[in-house]
Amino acid sequence: MPAETSESLDALIVRAAESTAAHVRSARAAIGQVIFGQETVVEQALITILSGGHALLVGVPGLAKTKLVDTLGLVLGLDARRVQFTPDLMPSDILGSEVLEESATGKRSFRFIPGPVFAQLLMADEINRASPRTQSALLQAMQEYHVTIAGQRHDLPKPFHVLATQNPLEQEGTYPLPEAQLDRFLMQIDVDYPDRAAERRILFETTGAEEAKAHAAMSAEDLLAAQRLVRRLPVGDSVVSAVLDLVRSARPGPEAGALGTAIAWGPGPRASQALMLAVRARALLDGRFAPSVDDVLALAEPILKHRMALTFQARAEGETVAGVIGRLKARIG
Repeated sequence: MPAETSESLDALIVRAAESTAAHVRSARAAIGQVIFGQETVVEQALITILSGGHALLVGVPGLAKTKLVDTLGLVLGLDARRVQFTPDLMPSDILGSEVLEESATGKRSFRFIPGPVFAQLLMADEINRASPRTQSALLQAMQEYHVTIAGQRHDLPKPFHVLATQNPLEQEGTYPLPEAQLDRFLMQIDVDYPDRAAERRILFETTGAEEAKAHAAMSAEDLLAAQRLVRRLPVGDSVVSAVLDLVRSARPGPEAGALGTAIAWGPGPRASQALMLAVRARALLDGRFAPSVDDVLALAEPILKHRMALTFQARAEGETVAGVIGRLKARIG
């Protein structure tokens, strides 16, 4: 490629990144007008969507998980829908179904009625309350971005994202998500309690005569352009090496070193792909044009912790997944 062409391409990427970063900052500010004290959660949710992925939000009730998803849909200009997962929920309640209709001439034919999955942003509320059969209805949609009903393929709208919530406390009557489905979530976002200052603001902002409302800061087209840009951002060799070293050392085997005996199973190549996209999205969110090793370290835990498990002996000795990831990060940092 001629030098002039390469320079002009780099200039175009820089200008596009500057414009997109401004849009994303506006979206982040708009979300901050409604969601208080959850800056890390908001950042990770935006990174997930900019990466074109799905997220699992884990937290106790009352921490604004549902409100965050509603706000993301409004601010990003997406068609958002919500499904409350319950034990009696059926796959057709999510995907849709075919109905037999009879025309005025007496001719009968099947017509497909789309389910709530045909949205740009789907909130799967308390996803672990539905049966494995119903949970599996999302597997094809989350990976291939289409569903198959009665042998017919139906494409989902673009962009398509699933933000699922899960309560870590109340496990009675729930069905743990299978590893295959967990792996389809780009990251697991832990939603923790707000600090004192944020909770004080919540008290005043949400119990008055008027409640703050978010406004649209981006459109679906803007988001698609941002997702395409994320994939074009350059990644240095040091960052690629850090991604590979981290993910490969999180698997049982010699590359994990002394921690290899503590890991029962670890992340596959999909984790490496997720981390490569997420570090680029984090850089763009911060107004940078290339990710750094610090981005890898910052996103290691939310991307790896739902993709690995410890042996019984390691858990009996008090080891945790977060602790193991922290020790793996220390080798890189």
